[in-house]
Amino acid sequence: MKLVRDLLDKQVVDREQIKIGKVDGLVAELRPGKPPRIIAIELGSITLARRLGAGPGRWMARLAVKLGGKQHGEPHRIAWHKVKDIGIDIEFDIDVGETSIFAWQDWLRDHVIGRIPGA
Repeated sequence: MKLVRDLLDKQVVDREQIKIGKVDGLVAELRPGKPPRIIAIELGSITLARRLGAGPGRWMARLAVKLGGKQHGEPHRIAWHKVKDIGIDIEFDIDVGETSIFAWQDWLRDHVIGRIPGA
């Protein structure tokens, strides 16, 4: 498997086929004398900004904390052992409703979109 080609930027879905986002980063464990092992994927704007460099990653993390609170200062991680299937989409054995992945979207709906007349 070629990790960048086969995983990065692919759609992620939960066990009910609800689209969660796209794979923005991979988390690997470095082991002495053994090849690295993928332990999680990361989703979100912080990880996406880190792909541009350390500076943009720090800036995005500070912005996320300022707008959403300290709990939004880290990217969302999904453990690799939760992978059910890798095909066109990457399916994880999780229920997105039990995570905080959509918390930012919920905040925008409640604080911004909901205040727009006629929305």
